[in-house]
Amino acid sequence: MAGTTVAGTAVGSVVVSYFDPTKYGFFPVCPLFKLTGFACPGCGLTRGFHALFHGEVLTALHFNALIPVWTVIFGYLFLSLVLFAVRGKALPMKVPSPMLLWVFLFGLLAFGLLRNLPFYPFNLLYP
Repeated sequence: MAGTTVAGTAVGSVVVSYFDPTKYGFFPVCPLFKLTGFACPGCGLTRGFHALFHGEVLTALHFNALIPVWTVIFGYLFLSLVLFAVRGKALPMKVPSPMLLWVFLFGLLAFGLLRNLPFYPFNLLYP
């Protein structure tokens, strides 16, 4: 199962790297954005990762300012899956404290709200 997930993630990463999401319409659209026009905390991640794969860090940050956080999270999970598929032992998955999870969720909510404010400097966060 881990090997399949690693392969699927690798193929997905290659697709995002090769095809520019701003030019190709087969990438999924955020349901919240499609229904309301509001950008969620994850909006812009596909375009941001495409830019990041091409070394365009500032462009990636423009699409989603939280891309460094998501890169660390996704990178850790991917590396853990690779190690589990190869050697049968993943990286340590320490369960974060409930307080840390609440801070993370509150941070996502705050980012989601702030990036939709239509005035400077918050409009810079809009993808």
